[in-house]
Amino acid sequence: MTQESLVPIEEYLTAGVHIGTKYKNGFSNEFVHKSRPDGLKVIDTAQTDLKLKALIRVVSRYEPHEVAIMGRRENAKKPLNMLKNLVGFDVYTGRYLPGMMSNAELETYKEYKLVIVCDPLTDKNILEEAFSLGVMTAGFCDTNNKTNKLDLVIPINNKGKKSLGLALMLLAKHYLINRKIIKESEFTYTLDDFSDE
Repeated sequence: MTQESLVPIEEYLTAGVHIGTKYKNGFSNEFVHKSRPDGLKVIDTAQTDLKLKALIRVVSRYEPHEVAIMGRRENAKKPLNMLKNLVGFDVYTGRYLPGMMSNAELETYKEYKLVIVCDPLTDKNILEEAFSLGVMTAGFCDTNNKTNKLDLVIPINNKGKKSLGLALMLLAKHYLINRKIIKESEFTYTLDDFSDE
């Protein structure tokens, strides 16, 4: 018996989770379902769902202060701030100053067990530092992203507001449920709370 998806596939499609870029690299081959006539690659939503479940399982092992998540793109700011308010992860939406995880002399020094990036390209500073320290890394990756510094890849349209908003909403919801902070019926937030129109 196959496991139910986190949301109906239609919700993934409506949020544009499956819309990739026109560029596909070797890292994304296994996640691309097909190419559209206009050249855009179509991400396999079953893979997105599977990898998002894996991320939720991993994140649920950690206390909020042990997890950092970064998104410098504009589309990441609202859902990341919601995630921070609901869950308490350390969120970075601006510039990440190298050394925050490696230089114990800095006032801003932090130790993390998991670092998540919303885009491996724009969030490369924190990703490279986490990778060099052997900290577990996860990332939301479009078809043009390099994934070689990630332990866990979540294939998704990471440039869409609704797409990233849906993924981060599901992460917040299931983290809170898995940690027994809330019951499923108590999570009343919607995609509109996690994304701009």
